Amino acid sequence: LHSLKKDQRDADKKAGLTAELLSDGAVYNYHKCLKALLNRAVLFDLIERNPYDKLKGQFSRGEVENVKYLTDDEVDAFMSIHPLSGSAMAVARDLFIIQLYTGMSFSDALAFNIKDYQLVDGKWMNVGRRVKTGVTYVNQLLPPVVEVLEKYKMQVPKIDNSTYNKCLKMLGVAAGIEKKMHSHLARHTFATMMLREGVRI
Repeated sequence: LHSLKKDQRDADKKAGLTAELLSDGAVYNYHKCLKALLNRAVLFDLIERNPYDKLKGQFSRGEVENVKYLTDDEVDAFMSIHPLSGSAMAVARDLFIIQLYTGMSFSDALAFNIKDYQLVDGKWMNVGRRVKTGVTYVNQLLPPVVEVLEKYKMQVPKIDNSTYNKCLKMLGVAAGIEKKMHSHLARHTFATMMLREGVRI
């Protein structure tokens, strides 16, 4: 992609055009997604090996900003919001709580199935693979998640991503949270909480 970008830039210059290049982070993410797709192709025996295995460390992530997350006070403020039951706002709140206390991505949360979990010493436990990357994970349903699931007969409430993020912004305003609210913020917050509690990376 770097080579293609340079060729395109040179062609644009000759044509008297100006082109805005992709950032290193954007290029890295394109490659990351393609690598994940090829890993799935290997998993399903569509190809023998992933050519990216020979390119480790070849792509720069660029300048990485500090990850934003919710503080304990902000989490408490969010949890204190109780929209009208059955509304899109209520569904968005409950789905965010599921992400907040599991670390699941939006796609993994929507693919949730309680049948994948087993009660072990009174705790719901699951070992599975991520939808997006196929990476193995271990997941435990913490009490706030179980409480939400029980409201929906142990199913995750469904909402489209666009509506979800719009509702999260409104919920953030209602809770007095100044950070930009979006679904991935829950994963960042979960990871930060776990690290603070001494859980290994």
